[in-house]
Amino acid sequence: MEQEKNFILTRIQQFLNERGWTIYRLAKEADLAYSSLNNIFVRNTVPSVITLEKICSGLQISLTQFFDEQTTVTELSDILNDAEREVIAMYRNLNNNDKELLKAYLMGLNKKLPEISE
Repeated sequence: MEQEKNFILTRIQQFLNERGWTIYRLAKEADLAYSSLNNIFVRNTVPSVITLEKICSGLQISLTQFFDEQTTVTELSDILNDAEREVIAMYRNLNNNDKELLKAYLMGLNKKLPEISE
């Protein structure tokens, strides 16, 4: 169990360091209370599965990517071009409400609209 704790906390810290994020930033991105997330580190405890899923969501990675020791933020971003990385960087700075609005807007843009003939 001790190895699991260390792996999970080390892994979270690795993703934070690679992104230059603080625990506070992760708490905001994951929609978790800062005190709850901070206590995981202070008390050296394993987060619940639900909390870990929220952490992964905040980091915008899957649980599979989280547990794959070969996965790094750099490797995940290697599959994106510069424009995609720029959009994602801007997206990450939005609050949750604005993220939902952007998602709805993009869904509308992606719908096939009938062509208008003149």
